[in-house]
Amino acid sequence: MRLLPEQHDRISLSGRLRDAPLATAALVREIREVMGTSWRRSPHPRQAGKVACIERLIEAKAFTDAALALIDLELPLWQLRRLAYDGGEWHCALSRQRELPDWLDQSIEASHPDLALAILCALVAANDVLSSRPSVPSAPRKLKPDYVPVFCDNFA
Repeated sequence: MRLLPEQHDRISLSGRLRDAPLATAALVREIREVMGTSWRRSPHPRQAGKVACIERLIEAKAFTDAALALIDLELPLWQLRRLAYDGGEWHCALSRQRELPDWLDQSIEASHPDLALAILCALVAANDVLSSRPSVPSAPRKLKPDYVPVFCDNFA
């Protein structure tokens, strides 16, 4: 099975995020560019301020703040649910419904020794889940062989 260029970018980017020891300006910029070009539609003109803010955060080496701003820009319906440090790793969970109990929520979790990369790994994983799911659920196309339509009109 051949991968589309966007799928290849996502897979290689996820691997590089996992393998990177620390966040760098080049890596965070690459994530912003890949998400802005191949994964999402073109940004709305009103989001130019957010993009400029992210660029300023990258230049200031505020990679954690840049990662949180990327979540706000690219996945506005998702929020940071949990951020914990345990066993030498940061564990990050993103969720669409933060107010639900943990056992009811379907959150995306990622971990990394670097805080900014843990958040970025969760961002990439959430975007992968969204891009693999259709926006509208589909019904099965083939009918079973024993299917018989039944009319239920009441003519009384």
